[in-house]
Amino acid sequence: MTTPQEGPWLDDAAGRLIRPYTVSGGRTKPTTALDLLSMVMATGSSPQTHMGPEHSLALGLCDGPTSVAEIAAHLRLPAVVTKVLLSDLVDCGALTARAPRFHANPTDRSLLEAVLDGLRQRL
Repeated sequence: MTTPQEGPWLDDAAGRLIRPYTVSGGRTKPTTALDLLSMVMATGSSPQTHMGPEHSLALGLCDGPTSVAEIAAHLRLPAVVTKVLLSDLVDCGALTARAPRFHANPTDRSLLEAVLDGLRQRL
């Protein structure tokens, strides 16, 4: 039996009913450059072309800025499949995407020392 919050591709007894690569139409390369930390957000416009139920579920998760990793986790899909779906939504104007922001100096010594101190405390 399929539960509504899990979507049409999961079944409690059988597991995944549709292979992930079929969700993306067999595509493995998104047309938009996205990584797991990229933030996507709905624009408020509806896709002009027909999209599958997975696209609708993904779009529904993007009311506010949401990371690609978070969407993949909610959809229970591999990251590459999620990137393809989100890329489709960016291409049709339903989503905007923003690359993750990093500190100006990614090798900030004080940050690295703080991380090292935290790791040492866990040991």
